[in-house]
Amino acid sequence: MSRPRFRWHIVVFLAPAVLVYTAVMIFPLFNTLRLALYSKVDQERVFVGLQNFITLLGDPLWSDQFWNALGNNFWFFLIHMLVQNPIGIALAAILSHPRLRFAAFYRSAIFIPTILSFVIVGFAWKLILSPIWGIAPTMLDAVGLKSLFAPWLGKEEYALTALSLISVWQFVGIPMMLIYAALLSIPEEILEAGEIDGITGMSAFWKIKLPLILPSIGIISILTFVGNFNAFDLIYTAQGALAGPDFSTDILGTFMYRTFFGFQLQLGDPYMGSAIASAMFAIILIGVCLYLFGIQTRMRRYQL
Repeated sequence: MSRPRFRWHIVVFLAPAVLVYTAVMIFPLFNTLRLALYSKVDQERVFVGLQNFITLLGDPLWSDQFWNALGNNFWFFLIHMLVQNPIGIALAAILSHPRLRFAAFYRSAIFIPTILSFVIVGFAWKLILSPIWGIAPTMLDAVGLKSLFAPWLGKEEYALTALSLISVWQFVGIPMMLIYAALLSIPEEILEAGEIDGITGMSAFWKIKLPLILPSIGIISILTFVGNFNAFDLIYTAQGALAGPDFSTDILGTFMYRTFFGFQLQLGDPYMGSAIASAMFAIILIGVCLYLFGIQTRMRRYQL
């Protein structure tokens, strides 16, 4: 038997993308991991091994900021999982109804905030929620709920939640469109068979459609986890690099930015900044691996 001929055209077409991805993503990633193992001593770069990570987790000055940012990141992610994704699934279920009029218009209107700049979104919501010139107090007053208004972005206990909900408003279109596409891919024969058995309406969604779109929900969950632990832009735009008030909105992205590049009176330390970035990478990698392992375990149980 003759060996199958090697398809060189595949290499030719993939090579430019692989080279660009390596130059932009892979090389900076490994260079960051390498920098995390060094430090500056007497104006010279010295290999210190895991000392930067020990300092990050053991030194009170660093560990307090790190655990505060990590806790805020988890809260930021949790709100997206509990609010953004269920709303996206519900919107997709509603907009996929064949008898709904102007469905295309609604999809476009919901998805438009996703393509807006973080700078525009952050600045616009700061104006909207401002207690001085914002329209939020006026709108709540118009419906008799002005007593519920508070300077949410200026209070430690509300600021991070308010920014999380702003992020939900901006990105709810992504899970909506992914689930919408998954719902449209369900064969009509399955839905017709369910109708014959008397499964229609909401019952059809829970018993037929939802189990079939679980893989898409899993992908959305992974994207949400990775995206939220890489978050930076909205917090920086709305609250600045100090992530006020009193670091209550500080997440790993802003913490890494201040450490790596420096801010105001704080000098930049690229080695400790690389250690924080490496810790972020490890958290994301471990989280994704655990999630995939859980999915694989469940699939094996179903097969058994």
